[in-house]
Amino acid sequence: MPADISRDELLTKLNLETSLINWHDLQTYYARGHVVRVASDLDLLDVAAELAADNKERFEHWMKENRIGDVPPDMAQAWYDRNAELWAVVVAPWVLVQDRPSNDLH
Repeated sequence: MPADISRDELLTKLNLETSLINWHDLQTYYARGHVVRVASDLDLLDVAAELAADNKERFEHWMKENRIGDVPPDMAQAWYDRNAELWAVVVAPWVLVQDRPSNDLH
């Protein structure tokens, strides 16, 4: 995270950049390996802020718990079949996605 921006400012910025997107629209990013699945019990903005801050320890912990990671092929196919609408936020070069009800984000 840049030193000149507070965590609250970063969260506000990320919240403004968070939107719903259909899985079909993410196929190029998925093919490149740039899509990161975020479990629905995690706060998407918190995960994005930790990624922006390069908090490797936190990410390793979440990865060990299988709460973040690659989108497995079976999940990708299920999302493709129903053209799932996912919450997404970009922390370049990554696109963080989360399958959750649309009324459950900040």
